[in-house]
Amino acid sequence: MIFPQPVERVIRTPTSGARSRTCQDRSMRVLFAPDCFGGTLTAQQAAGALQDGWLRAAPGDELSTCPLSDGGPGFLDTLRASLGGQLVAVTVRSPIGDRVPAALLLVEGADGARTAYIESSHALGLALVPPQRRDPTRTTSYGVGELIRAAVDTGAGRVVVGLGGSATNDGGAGMLAALGIGSPDGVLAHGGGGLGGVTADDLAALATVRARLRGVDLVAATDVDVPLLGLHGASAGFAPQKGASPAQAQELERALGHFAHVAVGALAEDIRPDLLARAGTASPMSRLTAQPGAGAAGGLGFGLALLGARLVPGSALVADAVDLTRRISDVDLVVTGEGTFDWQSLHGKVVAAVAERALGVAVPTIVVAGQVTVGRRELAAAGLAAAYAVAEGPDEVAAALADPAGTLSRRAERVAGTWSR
Repeated sequence: MIFPQPVERVIRTPTSGARSRTCQDRSMRVLFAPDCFGGTLTAQQAAGALQDGWLRAAPGDELSTCPLSDGGPGFLDTLRASLGGQLVAVTVRSPIGDRVPAALLLVEGADGARTAYIESSHALGLALVPPQRRDPTRTTSYGVGELIRAAVDTGAGRVVVGLGGSATNDGGAGMLAALGIGSPDGVLAHGGGGLGGVTADDLAALATVRARLRGVDLVAATDVDVPLLGLHGASAGFAPQKGASPAQAQELERALGHFAHVAVGALAEDIRPDLLARAGTASPMSRLTAQPGAGAAGGLGFGLALLGARLVPGSALVADAVDLTRRISDVDLVVTGEGTFDWQSLHGKVVAAVAERALGVAVPTIVVAGQVTVGRRELAAAGLAAAYAVAEGPDEVAAALADPAGTLSRRAERVAGTWSR
């Protein structure tokens, strides 16, 4: 654990210039910039709980909050708080076929150009599926296609889809079905388990739909930078937490591999000129499946890439929108967090994005999370000064789930006793 040193230093910020703060200055400027905490706290609620706890221990500190998102749950709320815009209600198909409410965020730029932001978890979120019905071999991303269609119908020239928190593992096949590829009730629309039987006929319209979207700047804001296939891909890395057994995860891996092969073949020459710039480069199949973010949201990143989308880290997109680097440069310490701080956190999540920006302006970052499984070496490599768990045993986990805001606040109070001057 690294402790702050009460030594004299000069902090330079883009807005205030040089300002001297010495060991005689007892107050600290602290920014709370967490993601949501699983299904227990929104990013706004988590930031408020952290701030309240810190304030009890260090009432003289200057505190501010900046709730964040990586593209998963809370994506629209976070962006709307910074960018404004208009929410448009849409009704879409849930992962298990129910009709559920969702929304688009429409933002007009200074030049009059319209951007539509989509939170894919509105249509395929794990929270939409009761625990007893969670089965990623059957759940579908169909509702995301309905959201994209609604966004395009608004006249938006740019459509940004936030990925994360999904109950699905269908490689975006359901989304493609909703956009007119194959039958609305065909094999593409019924989950990842059946994709091993996909044929070229099922994806015959893929190139046509891709061409239809060519005038739209389609962006996939991914919550993790993992590939579609492999040990850390959509199926092996994430399907178990969505309800898949080990055997089902292997079945999904094979099915997604077959689906990807057929889909890339259906695009034929549409993607070869872009991906094979020189002899010896990877095949279109491997380039599309291996790109960072292709495995996000059960492979939805790959499905969007088939439509010509650019894949970008969602945490970076949100950080830029809320001007995170400037806000960090104005403080002495950043406190970030999420429900579980584990290996996934270092692959495109909010914690990694905050640490990267804080390192750039020489401000220390600490993590307060529900649970922490990252070791000290990984912590240091990510540029993080320390990590603190709210719950470290079964009893504490139960208490945290019963009172998530209270337990997080009390943990922040104890952390403040270590870090505040």
